Amino acid sequence: MTATVTSITPSRQPSLDPMLALVESDLRQVNNVILDRMQSEIPLIPQLAGHLIAGGGKRMRPMLTLACARLLDYPGTRQHKLAAAVEFIHTATLLHDDVVDGSDMRRGKKTANIIWGNPATVLVGDFLFSRSFELMVEDGSLKVLKILSHASAVIAEGEVNQLTAQRQVTLGEERYLNIISSKTAALFAAACRIAAVIAERDTEIEEALDAYGRNLGIAFQLVDDAIDYASDAGTMGKDVGDDFRDGKVTLPVILAHARGSDADRAFWNDAMMGRRISDDDLAHATRLLRATNAIDDTIERARHFGQRAIDALGQFPRGAAKSALTEAVEFAISRAY
Repeated sequence: MTATVTSITPSRQPSLDPMLALVESDLRQVNNVILDRMQSEIPLIPQLAGHLIAGGGKRMRPMLTLACARLLDYPGTRQHKLAAAVEFIHTATLLHDDVVDGSDMRRGKKTANIIWGNPATVLVGDFLFSRSFELMVEDGSLKVLKILSHASAVIAEGEVNQLTAQRQVTLGEERYLNIISSKTAALFAAACRIAAVIAERDTEIEEALDAYGRNLGIAFQLVDDAIDYASDAGTMGKDVGDDFRDGKVTLPVILAHARGSDADRAFWNDAMMGRRISDDDLAHATRLLRATNAIDDTIERARHFGQRAIDALGQFPRGAAKSALTEAVEFAISRAY
């Protein structure tokens, strides 16, 4: 079948509503699994886990598993437990990330590590990882287990890679893309790919859904990088400039540093080392990012990866599932505006 190329030029504000409508009944089943499997005889575990799981997240990754299953007309129910496993992996990584980053806000609320402390947060993250693997084993597919366990390992590698790259302003675009491909895009890719496995489709279909998820994940993270400097706390659910104050070298900083004057590069070096983190410094950083088109070019790169995600759907027939998956890409990009 000839691929149909759809450009990212939405005529209205995109949203996840079409995907949510598509998978609404499935998502209720997934939420039931999540609520059941986060329970424990230790009260702190469901209390802490529920703080994040019920904290306003979009459930985008499990919805991708469900929507891809719909795309392939999969008639069974295995996607419910597997989508819950995907959400547990995602939630565990967020809990661990907040500890590593010392974050104090997530989705507009205090982070678990601020409320309950780092040790409890790390251990509950471990509990959720364990629950995710229980769900994978219950599914019974070694191939699914391989895909999701490999994604979990890759995510951890990406986080360590990012940690070792922290404050290295000369990091380079290629290494940075490798980092976000691991720490963010790997789970997007796996969430989509497992739908092809349970639907018993061939490797070509698996790889197409993997490419869709991976490119969507990269685009999603690049937009996050841009809006850290160009949005507000209400939109992001975290404080503006958190990446800047934490010394996180993201793509906008990499581009601005490479394009700036000697004085600009000196500023970025000081800022990423934690010596220039005041509100005035953040305002100056934002001016430099705009003057060098670093934010616009980061978004443009996100659009490029978003288009690659949409192109990966080209071989699939038109319908509600394909339209919803396409709009999910458009939504990821539109968050920057």
